[in-house]
Amino acid sequence: MSKPTVAIVGASSDREKYGNKSVRAHLNCGYEVFPVNPKGGEIEGLQVYKSLSDIPHRVQRVSLYVSPEIGLGLLPQITALGCDEVWFNPGTESDTVLSEARRLGLEPIVGCSIVDLGERPEHFVA
Repeated sequence: MSKPTVAIVGASSDREKYGNKSVRAHLNCGYEVFPVNPKGGEIEGLQVYKSLSDIPHRVQRVSLYVSPEIGLGLLPQITALGCDEVWFNPGTESDTVLSEARRLGLEPIVGCSIVDLGERPEHFVA
């Protein structure tokens, strides 16, 4: 059986940021994690993809840790991925970005994707 897949957009190497805690939480829950950050590099031992379009195959879940303005610009790439879930974590959502996501046929989930996993962000200390 293959692992569930997730792209963490706005992934960070800073272990205090939620974009890093999400990488660790998803790994802890058995996901194949694809960190996405335009800086590239490596996060938690994983290759970082500079854009969603660089990920080599379909992901089931996209979890956003970017501003609503950046998220708005990423919606066409997210739509092209054909993912099952798009998570707008606290601070990433706005009426504009959620409305556009729906217009593009996405069903945005507004909430903390870490909590959805049954994890607590505060458990992932630096």
